[in-house]
Amino acid sequence: MSQACWLTVCRAGAIAAVLWPGLAHADLKLCNSTSSRVGVSIGYQDTTGWATEGWWNIASQTCEVLLKGAVPSRFIYVHAVDYDRGGEWVGTNFMCTLDKSFAVRGVQDCQKRGYKQSGFFEVDTGESKDWTIRLTDPDDGGKKGR
Repeated sequence: MSQACWLTVCRAGAIAAVLWPGLAHADLKLCNSTSSRVGVSIGYQDTTGWATEGWWNIASQTCEVLLKGAVPSRFIYVHAVDYDRGGEWVGTNFMCTLDKSFAVRGVQDCQKRGYKQSGFFEVDTGESKDWTIRLTDPDDGGKKGR
């Protein structure tokens, strides 16, 4: 990895629910607070098993809804790539990905099934139904991504 990347995770929606009860939405969002464009893939377990999806290409200083509706599970897994400066946000939870847009069911035998095996870091949403993940630059004081 040529550049260390950083991560902060925060909860969203509570203020919107109080101030604008009709406007609050339960979604999984990712905000790219870095100075680079990033590519993001996610993994999660829902009622039918494990799923990984990608890629969302997120411009610097913007947010995207990754999943509409309630967050599907307490733990969400993220793998992200810094397109402009290099480096990745990775972890020790391995799931299936592709280099192009994908949606994969299951996390076993990735290579045998024609996929890449990539490391994802874990995000604990604490059972919240609305969650925002924020990727930050290393000099912004964020927590280091795994």
